[in-house]
Amino acid sequence: MKRSIYPVAPSSGKPYWNPYAAGILLGVVLFLAFLISGNGLGASGGLNRLVVWVQDALFPDHVDNTPFLLHMAGGDLNPLTNWVVFMVIGALIGGFVSGWLRGRVRLETNKGPQITPKTRWALAFVGGALMGYGARLARGCTSGQALSGGAVLSVGSWAFMFAVFAGAYLFAWTFRKAWNPGGEQS
Repeated sequence: MKRSIYPVAPSSGKPYWNPYAAGILLGVVLFLAFLISGNGLGASGGLNRLVVWVQDALFPDHVDNTPFLLHMAGGDLNPLTNWVVFMVIGALIGGFVSGWLRGRVRLETNKGPQITPKTRWALAFVGGALMGYGARLARGCTSGQALSGGAVLSVGSWAFMFAVFAGAYLFAWTFRKAWNPGGEQS
């Protein structure tokens, strides 16, 4: 039996994508995004527009009097008719289809043996909220900053990515014990 050199998805037994092929395809998608829409890739803008849509439904006067929100949903503008919203929807659908084709779609909580599912969900929520807040402060999420900004050689985007990797290495040691058996560091 021939063994794959690529990691195997534990529950399906199917190998993950070749990372080099996936990277090349991502580069092609990024190029096509710039070519077709004149914009790069990113997700935080689409999610931001969903939040603004809810705000506009509940508090339209607030939206009409806040300059940051006004250009997205002021007056009769619909924040959901922007290209980035459709890109996020496409990414969600594409991710689902990719997972489904590899037999990885199921309800589960991935966690280490030293952590409860409730704690795992709490950490995921806090981490996601911090990433979302940071994405708005940085004027873009990791995909928008790293892929799109990096592709056009934006100095700020490159600085952002170095900071992301430095922060990830700094915090990985701290949280690794929640994933490894016995809590040991590796």
